[in-house]
Amino acid sequence: MKKVAVIGGGITGLSAMHYFQQLKREKNLDIELVLIEKNIELGGKIRTVRDAEFIMETGADSIVARHGSVWPLVEELGLEDRVVYNGTGISYLYTDSGLHPIPADTVFGIPMDEEALFSSTLISEQGKQEALKDFETKNEHFTRDSSIGEFLESFLGKELVEKQIAPVLSGVYSGKLHDLTLASTLPYLVDYKNEYGSIIKGLGANRTKFQGAANKKFLSFDDGMAVLIDRLEETLTDAAIMKGEGVASVRKNDGIVTLELESGDAVEADYVILTTPHHSAQQVLNLPELEPEFNELHNSSLISIYLGFDIPDAELPANGTGFIVSDNTDLRCNACTWTSRKWQHTSKDSRLLVRLFYKSSNPGFDELRGMTDQQLAAVAMEDIRKSLKLAAEPKSVEVTGWNGNMPNYNMHHKAAVEGLERKLAEQLPNVRLAGASYYGVGIGACIQNGKDLAEALIAEMERE
Repeated sequence: MKKVAVIGGGITGLSAMHYFQQLKREKNLDIELVLIEKNIELGGKIRTVRDAEFIMETGADSIVARHGSVWPLVEELGLEDRVVYNGTGISYLYTDSGLHPIPADTVFGIPMDEEALFSSTLISEQGKQEALKDFETKNEHFTRDSSIGEFLESFLGKELVEKQIAPVLSGVYSGKLHDLTLASTLPYLVDYKNEYGSIIKGLGANRTKFQGAANKKFLSFDDGMAVLIDRLEETLTDAAIMKGEGVASVRKNDGIVTLELESGDAVEADYVILTTPHHSAQQVLNLPELEPEFNELHNSSLISIYLGFDIPDAELPANGTGFIVSDNTDLRCNACTWTSRKWQHTSKDSRLLVRLFYKSSNPGFDELRGMTDQQLAAVAMEDIRKSLKLAAEPKSVEVTGWNGNMPNYNMHHKAAVEGLERKLAEQLPNVRLAGASYYGVGIGACIQNGKDLAEALIAEMERE
């Protein structure tokens, strides 16, 4: 009998366990499965909080629906009838002059045609003319490993990138565009430039890919994202789940991997998958050979603040789903989602629920990090008063800090991960790294990562 231990009960670890169990049953394999989670609850950065009539997500609020790993898992778990989709509306960019609609025919603020470019109220006439050089210039040296910031500025101009594209993309990928690669963000852009001779033309030619089923781009569940986590836990009947157990170290012992638990107990396994954030994996493995690569991986921090009001959602001053904040404004937040407008299930009586995001890229983040929840709520309310002109006091507040737990892929990320894989295969060949720290930050990517690892390790066992 072989034993597989998965460390970390977030979406990657749970998905790996799900597919290990599925393959075990399909192939009638004699394997033992154990999942070890330090917290008393599973889910990692997925956690749903309910207060009064509001449903609030302290971490991820949805899943990109089109990712190939998502719907198969939903079906396998029998959750089809519990899926809900995002509402649509205008997305705004907040500047000192107020809310400006991000043109509809854009992808992360990048126009799909000339009309979208010239409809923007964020860009000057000179900036728009500069962006037209995209139709005339050729790509002679940019690849998927190039900086997306340098790539976009080279063809679309500095103003369009700084004032419209960067606030959107930086908000999604939690980093400065010049420090992010095309491969880790929007790899298809360089393909479009090479194939169509223009980023804008390439996006326009693939318009249906980005605009199709606009109201079904993201999915959640009727009682929050915890529905997914709870069902995964409920269906893992072939796996032992150890909650409230931290792993202190991982070491090899005569072909067997021994996990020393913080409680003093030990678990032995033939294969181990570490799905924890990279800094936790680095500490647990404690291998000097891996330090250079681990130190090239970076995380950012985030504070999320929900405010729920006893006023109708319809009193929002604009028709939309939220706004992103440009640099150097009078707001301290980086973005604000009008949650009750975007996700109707989050407010049963259609009362107003908003969520504000404060990121470590914000110059004032160190001051925010030292504040109490009450002080942070006051900061959030001031941002709401300035941006939405709402004076009402919230009846529900939920503050969550993610300190150093948001993966931030930089220019060295790919090489660092490849180095870790190579060295770990030499030092601990039966141990694998998995999760958002390495192989993609979205939930869909984490599900796929868990599935791929389960299939690879089962195939490896069958060859032995």
